[in-house]
Amino acid sequence: MALPAKGPATGPGPTAATGPDSTPATGPGTTPPVHTEDAVTSVHPVDEKLHPSRLVPAALQHIAAMYAGVVTPPLIIGQACGLDIEGRTRLIAASLLIAGVATLLQTLGVKGFVGNRLPFVNAASSAGIAPILAIVETNAEGSQLPAVYGAVMVAGVFCLAVGPFFGRLLRFFPPLVTGVVITLIGVTLMPVPVGWAQGGDKTAADFGSMRNLALAAFTLGVILVIQRFGKGFVKQVALLFGLLIGTLVAIPFGMADFGALDSAPVAALPTPFAFGAPEFQPAAILSLCIVMLVLMTESSAGMLALGEICDRRADAKVITRGLRTDGLATLIGPVFGGFPTSAFAQNVGVVSLTRVRSRYVVAVAGATLLVLGAFPVLGAVVSLVPMPVLGGAGIVLFGSIAVSGIRTLSEAGLDDSSNIILVAVALGAGIIPLAAPTFYAEFPAWAQTVLGSGISAGAIVAVALNLFFHHLGTRSRPAAPALKSS
Repeated sequence: MALPAKGPATGPGPTAATGPDSTPATGPGTTPPVHTEDAVTSVHPVDEKLHPSRLVPAALQHIAAMYAGVVTPPLIIGQACGLDIEGRTRLIAASLLIAGVATLLQTLGVKGFVGNRLPFVNAASSAGIAPILAIVETNAEGSQLPAVYGAVMVAGVFCLAVGPFFGRLLRFFPPLVTGVVITLIGVTLMPVPVGWAQGGDKTAADFGSMRNLALAAFTLGVILVIQRFGKGFVKQVALLFGLLIGTLVAIPFGMADFGALDSAPVAALPTPFAFGAPEFQPAAILSLCIVMLVLMTESSAGMLALGEICDRRADAKVITRGLRTDGLATLIGPVFGGFPTSAFAQNVGVVSLTRVRSRYVVAVAGATLLVLGAFPVLGAVVSLVPMPVLGGAGIVLFGSIAVSGIRTLSEAGLDDSSNIILVAVALGAGIIPLAAPTFYAEFPAWAQTVLGSGISAGAIVAVALNLFFHHLGTRSRPAAPALKSS
């Protein structure tokens, strides 16, 4: 998928023709500026405030793409802890609320302190589920969630402390590295929509049935037809139309579950420390700090990807502010029942697919998540979308992320044999967890956590090989080109 051409940077800062107070420079040989009432200030697409007729449908696409991912961690962890429906509802409400707050902070920012000011979605990451379940299994009933939340809070502090250091490492992330990581984000996430297309629940009797697969294929077909024949804004919201039409087709076949509407309370605000005061166990803290490193790598990669897609480079300051938001959300989330927070790659795919780059679209989606968290019955309406429908749409979403990575790699100088070897080995390392899930079974637990994520494994190998080929002992050889600035 083609990305927009690079254009000149825009913004409020002074230019070569202005002084520090933004007063036009004057003097001998200069021409006084001409002031006209018809002067128009260009607005970068990221800062564009769309009309509600475009903004609302675009925001709904983001919500539809993220909703299943937001509620998956609390559902799985709640079931593992033996929580009843009310307890799981509390976890889901907390997950939605924290996701809404974090997303609003990212998109709008607060005085240059937090927020990357990109169309960036933050929510509870599925990457933390396995380590959290391990903590649950090693604790007695009543101490399970307190031990988890204590470890999550320390992981949030860890992210806040290490985040600025991550921002300073950007010079080690040229297109050669970021292209590998972005491609791996799309490739390693592909099992998620495939599982959704089969029905989502592996224990269900109809998992993988032809009925589920047919519904997923139908949804994918609708999106493709709209992309082919649609024009203008209709083409941009092809994903939303696919989800809507797929859900409507599923209803007569009994594939849309309305039971969630009956059991969901109208309003349910989370109570601070509803599951007990946090407990701080060293082993649990260590495991989740390692997870936080993985999440920071993925979040940084997501910001770099969005910077390329949106034509606004994510520099060190942007990534530092973004990671600071991750850390704050991860630190505060456990107070209300949240889990480790990081980037949502599927929404990077939505931006890449629709070309709607306004951060205000995602801000509206974040505000909607707040409302869904406060009124679970509204969230239940969104959950009516069947898993196979989400699966058909997810294939397009995650595939478009991989295409963005391939496009970045095309600009990375692959005519150099060293670069080809770098990309080949890094991609191979990232695909190992997909091709052989038990490959690292004999490794220490911390190594399994890091290497078991194809995204983090590929990123580590790509950075290490970039250092080896382009930085260590190569003074006379130019390093790989840095990311292009918009």
